Amino acid sequence: MKIVHVLTRLLRAGSEENTLACCFAQANHGHEVLLVHGNEYDAALRASVGKAMRVVALDTLVHPLSPASDVAALRQLNSLLLEWHPDIVHTHQSKAGIIGRLAARQANVPGIIHGVHILPFLHVGNAQKLIFLAAERLTARFTRAFIDVSQSMRDICIAHHIGGPDQHHVVHSGFDLKRFSQARWPDETPRLLGIAPGDPKPPVVLMLAALEPRKRHVPFIEAFAQVVERIPNVRLLLAGEGPGRPEVEAAIARSPVAGSIHLIGYHSAPEQLINLADVCVLTSMREGLPRVVMQYLAGGRPCVVSELPGLEEVVRNGVNGVVTPAQDVAAAAAAVADLLENEAYSARLADGARRTDLTSWGLDAMCDSVETVYQSVLGSRFAPSSSDARANPGRWQALQRH
Repeated sequence: MKIVHVLTRLLRAGSEENTLACCFAQANHGHEVLLVHGNEYDAALRASVGKAMRVVALDTLVHPLSPASDVAALRQLNSLLLEWHPDIVHTHQSKAGIIGRLAARQANVPGIIHGVHILPFLHVGNAQKLIFLAAERLTARFTRAFIDVSQSMRDICIAHHIGGPDQHHVVHSGFDLKRFSQARWPDETPRLLGIAPGDPKPPVVLMLAALEPRKRHVPFIEAFAQVVERIPNVRLLLAGEGPGRPEVEAAIARSPVAGSIHLIGYHSAPEQLINLADVCVLTSMREGLPRVVMQYLAGGRPCVVSELPGLEEVVRNGVNGVVTPAQDVAAAAAAVADLLENEAYSARLADGARRTDLTSWGLDAMCDSVETVYQSVLGSRFAPSSSDARANPGRWQALQRH
């Protein structure tokens, strides 16, 4: 089948990794895949993806609300779809989800699918909420299926009258589980931690997240002084890139414990950083079901996470992680310090993390489930034969490291 995936941004973040894993698996299954993204993208990532499939950038597809650009993006995408005649248009992220589905509707695409990685109408102002809800309800009328990253995402959509129960399918955001469960420390450990080769490793706290305001790096940096006060030799590693980097750098520069905080940017082996960490943390105010938390658990590390819809599906407070109040970043910092001071408690949570059943977050499980949704939308003419190749996660892992 011919499949078009549409993303607002192509950066190194969870929804993009989820989408690209599907793209590579579908290409390896013999489908014809086209990836369309907006004006924000990681050039190196785009180049690596372009080796395996056709990639098109729409400069008019921008992240902020922009009526003139949005209308232009709709026209350009509609023309592309009319030229390409896809069987499936699978949209991801909020802006691309609206524009992509409208363009697919105009182009009479038979299979219009939207991936719910995050809900844009949560934790925003009333005006934005009304706009997003109106747009989501409009496009839901001709969306054949929604693929939700968690049961909570599904339930919230249905409660807000965005599609009916029969349209929604929960598919967890997959990754290579063994890559995280069998990881080792990074070769550049001394440099990352600012220690001399041969020196003992200090306690390490890791936040693995794109540099965006909703991840709340700045409030956590401001609260981290209380961790240093209790554990003076601790190091905080901030791994990730994104548009919020200047604000994060400024917060580190003005922090009284700046020497304990290391912003390392994008790292090609996140599993090694998780293995290096004693505690992993995520303080997002808005997410779907962040697969980085599943990666923390797959790596067997205790984690501290701010309460989010869907987390209760896998994180059990006091069993395999610590869940702190959604609006209280200082509570997350206090929980980190508690874990670092209490080795027995930390070891118990690490054991709980290793015992967590993450089978449904495997790459093959995700890609097979997505293809099943496609087939249910299009009918039996695209059912796979017994000779079809399975997804090849190794190829995706290799490209992901570039």
